[in-house]
Amino acid sequence: MNSIDQQQPESNHCDLSGPDAVHRIRDMVDDAKTCFFCTAGGVRPMSPLEVDDNGNLWFLSAADSHKNDELDANPAVRLYFQGSAHSGFLYLDGHAIVSRDQARIHELWNFALKTWFTQGEADPRITVIRVTPTQGYYWDNKHGDAVAGAKIMAGAVIGKTLDDSIQGQLRL
Repeated sequence: MNSIDQQQPESNHCDLSGPDAVHRIRDMVDDAKTCFFCTAGGVRPMSPLEVDDNGNLWFLSAADSHKNDELDANPAVRLYFQGSAHSGFLYLDGHAIVSRDQARIHELWNFALKTWFTQGEADPRITVIRVTPTQGYYWDNKHGDAVAGAKIMAGAVIGKTLDDSIQGQLRL
């Protein structure tokens, strides 16, 4: 029996590397806004503040957090993103580096962060986390949720798989 992927009239697999992988990561992270930030010691929601041109994800964190302690012990991380209820799924494996780079803190700062860093941008507890992805996997729609929904409904009516998904490995 053929798999559902083999029943489709168009390809739904595309591995990406280099600038194409960075572009996909940036688009999906921008849509998701938050992720589950997983360390060897725990999982917590976090919001990346930037994806740079090399695909690095940048976060601000408190120096006295469990997360920072966990990263000191083991810098391996996994990030899980979900852009919507039906699309925009992404995970990334990477390596985290924690620093107190004041210039980077200034570049990433926004007023809402004062909720966690009550002394503002100059709060001595602020640290920067740079996650450098090594690999990952994505699953998304090629043409957005509306087209994907229309294809699913049309496929159901005619009895043919018309899935609009695209998925693949990300290598950086």
